[in-house]
Amino acid sequence: MSVHTGIAHDDRSILGLLIEGAEDGVEGVLITLTGIEGGSSRGIGAQMAVLADGRSAGSFSGGCVEAAVIAEAQDVLAQGHGRTVRYGIGSPYLDIRLPCGGGIDLLFTPRPDPAVLREALARLDQRKAAVLRLSEGAALLSDTPGARGFQRAYAPPLRLVALGHGEDLTALVRLSRAFGIRVEAYAPEGDRIAAAEPGVIPLASRTALPELVGDPWTAFVFLFHDHDWEEQLLPHALAQDGFYHGAVGSARTHHARLAGLRAIGVPQASLDTLRGGIGLIPATRDPATLALSILGEVVQDYQACAGMPGWSGRAPGRIGHDPASHVPTRN
Repeated sequence: MSVHTGIAHDDRSILGLLIEGAEDGVEGVLITLTGIEGGSSRGIGAQMAVLADGRSAGSFSGGCVEAAVIAEAQDVLAQGHGRTVRYGIGSPYLDIRLPCGGGIDLLFTPRPDPAVLREALARLDQRKAAVLRLSEGAALLSDTPGARGFQRAYAPPLRLVALGHGEDLTALVRLSRAFGIRVEAYAPEGDRIAAAEPGVIPLASRTALPELVGDPWTAFVFLFHDHDWEEQLLPHALAQDGFYHGAVGSARTHHARLAGLRAIGVPQASLDTLRGGIGLIPATRDPATLALSILGEVVQDYQACAGMPGWSGRAPGRIGHDPASHVPTRN
């Protein structure tokens, strides 16, 4: 349950470790960052899970506080009740200092009900949001009558639908998978480079549309250099819900793209969500850098719409974008 596929622990593996411990008869503590004074390497809502046998998932720093948190969690289990502890500035632990020079408040919630955690993960599996109310005494779903405490929202994992050609597509697919993102990739049939990448789905023709399905936590990215492939596929993707719709290309290419879509009746509201010249790094010259540039922008926007930190619990909608404000990348 606690196995993770990305480069570090995430919400699913943190909650999963506590469920795994409960199934093995090992008690655990869910620890949540609820307050920050000064600087911190993690944001409000960051979490760790600690089991009585010392196993843990998650972190609050680069390693300067985790050993103390594990020891505190084990003491919480021994004492039988939760607590909130300050580390860094204003802490009673004078020997523990954070490298950023700030202070953090950590809420220790012992023995969270595994049924509640399973339900939260089940909602994420269904591509629905989940919100827990956390206190020193319990972890409850926010829709539980009388639930009070610190509100911690969990968004479904980022999902990427990528459509394109060659190395640009495969580089984005590989980097996204390494990051732990669920990827659905499409390339024209006969694309030798893309066909060699496991899991890439062939597109038989420009008019044979795949069954694209979006949701508020899905990003659609177009990486075609032959932009004729966009004529039918882009309107199909824009009709799907998603927090990000983008396509590579210069400002001139994007202007022509928008004009073509407008001419076939794509609503202006949909066109306003389509980004051109995508990515955080302008004028990239190789597929790996382009992939990193695009993935950075996608993850940045996912975190914003999923509310990391401070999400209100409302499902995110599409984020508008002014194509003229973005420096063109390639094509």
